[in-house]
Amino acid sequence: MKGPLFYSKILLFGEYGIIKDSKGLSIPYSFYNGALKKDENPSETAIKSNESLKRFAAHLQGIDTSIVRFDNERLQADVNSGMYFDSSIPQGYGVGSSGALVAALYDQYAFDKITVLENLTREKLLKLKTIFASMESFFHGKSSGLDPLNSYLSIPILINSKDNIEATGIPAQQSSGKGAVFLIDSGIIGETAPMVSLFMESMKQEGFRKMLKNQFIKHTDACVEDFLKGDVKSLFSNTKQLSKVVLSHFKPMIPKQFHELWKKGLETNDYYLKLCGSGGGGYILGFTEDFQKAKQALSDYKLEVVYNF
Repeated sequence: MKGPLFYSKILLFGEYGIIKDSKGLSIPYSFYNGALKKDENPSETAIKSNESLKRFAAHLQGIDTSIVRFDNERLQADVNSGMYFDSSIPQGYGVGSSGALVAALYDQYAFDKITVLENLTREKLLKLKTIFASMESFFHGKSSGLDPLNSYLSIPILINSKDNIEATGIPAQQSSGKGAVFLIDSGIIGETAPMVSLFMESMKQEGFRKMLKNQFIKHTDACVEDFLKGDVKSLFSNTKQLSKVVLSHFKPMIPKQFHELWKKGLETNDYYLKLCGSGGGGYILGFTEDFQKAKQALSDYKLEVVYNF
């Protein structure tokens, strides 16, 4: 048995902001993917994955059937016969490892499922998002449902606000372009839940709330609009501002050894860094107008290009 592939995702803009209704832009990243599988001689990893699938299957049985209904009998039978999620998506890296699993299980076991081939109205997208949020809450305590949505549909998703999301097109990549969006591997596994609770704690301070609205969300929204319009000049100017705000106000979410690199990027303009997902480790996103320059400046790290300008 081998199910279809589901890709990882990258939230280019909107981390934390989308909790408070900023815009967001999420794109599929096909470099990593996962699929449901069964093997005659399962590896140790497959056995571990199967054990956590058993716990996840139990969680799915508890979901309100008015939200979504699953073929629990078939799911249980498959899990009992050793089904596991074979995934190259790194966990705790902010690229949606649990999202791909949620998408795969919905695709395989949900009754009356909404498919990618239908006319995806806003209502259908929101319904999918609600279903995925209740499924993914097993992993993060609280989930927006966006990661699985991206993984399931494999198309860029534009978040206008919590209740207003749409599938979108992004400007075609310039394969010969010098500019790039890239990932840096921090070498540390990040935990989503503690970072989000740190953010919620900060939200109790009026100063932080003001900064979020007047600076963080303002620049995030501008970055999303610039990116979709293909206005690279304005995009880099807004990304720089966003990078500055994150360094000043989201320091605990940035791994310590990156504080200086972050600052250096802002001083030299060779690259600008931002959080990829909730931070605390995993990947860090980089934006540069000249990838060769950024590569030299960050020569101690492995960079993966996600998008070329």
